[in-house]
Amino acid sequence: MKDIRLTAPFVLLAIILVLFVGAPIANIYGVQLLQDFSGLVKAATDPAVYQSIWLSVYASALAAFAAFFFGTPLAYILARKDFPGKNLVARIIDLPMVIPHIAAGIMLYGIFNRSGMVGGLVNNFLLFEDALPGIVVAMLFVSLPFYVNSAREGFESVDPRLEHVSRTLGQTPWRTFFKVSFPLASSHLLTGAILSWARGISEYAAVAIIAYYPKTAPVLIRDRFTSYGLTSSRPATLLLVTICLITFILLWSFAKSNESHWR
Repeated sequence: MKDIRLTAPFVLLAIILVLFVGAPIANIYGVQLLQDFSGLVKAATDPAVYQSIWLSVYASALAAFAAFFFGTPLAYILARKDFPGKNLVARIIDLPMVIPHIAAGIMLYGIFNRSGMVGGLVNNFLLFEDALPGIVVAMLFVSLPFYVNSAREGFESVDPRLEHVSRTLGQTPWRTFFKVSFPLASSHLLTGAILSWARGISEYAAVAIIAYYPKTAPVLIRDRFTSYGLTSSRPATLLLVTICLITFILLWSFAKSNESHWR
């Protein structure tokens, strides 16, 4: 009886929260498919819409790969090494989660614009302002903490004794990393990459500041909402949400199967 009294309020609160997230998604599908299906077809055949969605998917994938490439060594160091300033480094990596993203965009623009600290140095052969590299940089900035923290958790979950055994058997540190540490932490790394990709694809403010053009899907949707209202922006929103949901489910299923494999 006591368990029932405790569980019932928890279940009610859980239902409310699930409805809070699920209702807007169900509503946009219901309204668009039942009331304005022709608008959805029109958006699906609009070059501006599917090009912006593809740009978002592609750029966020590049950002997730960059997070993986640069973030994996950092995550391993944070998980395995003690050094002065370690906590400071970890907190710096977390900062993009608390900085308003419009402010993040302005800070990035100050560095990567055509006369900025970095942008000015590479301006002759690489443009960030209103270009794909700028979109990737903005997405990487806001999504990097998700990857690094997940990867760090993964490396921390690997028993250090397994690495020590590998070393005593004559394996080099590099081979130990790639034969022991990396495979055992791979499910966390993949989860972090998925979260990084998802966070990048949803970014609007930071991307809009440094690279308003070419337009990513969130920028295009915002433009259509402010210019023409909900009816014009909803079909593109539904297409983006659908692609994100399908991709997210596929990647998450792959991550879970990969986790089961290594277990």
